Amino acid sequence: MASSRDYLDYILEQLSELDGVTWRAMMGEYILYYQGKIIGGIYDDRFLVKPTRSARTMMPEAEAELPYEGAKEMLLVDNVENRDFLRELIEAMYEELPSPKKRK
Repeated sequence: MASSRDYLDYILEQLSELDGVTWRAMMGEYILYYQGKIIGGIYDDRFLVKPTRSARTMMPEAEAELPYEGAKEMLLVDNVENRDFLRELIEAMYEELPSPKKRK
């Protein structure tokens, strides 16, 4: 099942307090970036983030889910209604995320 553009728009609105949130469509799903680093994505209308130490600390009860078959587990963000929480989560994760790979 592909994700809806409406759900992407909703999550982007919830993240609108953060400067530098961008996205890219990929095979019916959406990859989300914050200041150039991949933070997670929208998969089957679920907001999943990379399982960084800070994400696990801020969401100790979060379920680990597969975005798609064969992928690494990511954490399901249940609290998408709380903009302050989302902003704090993404900002806390940022330093732990790998920098984008340089293209040749």
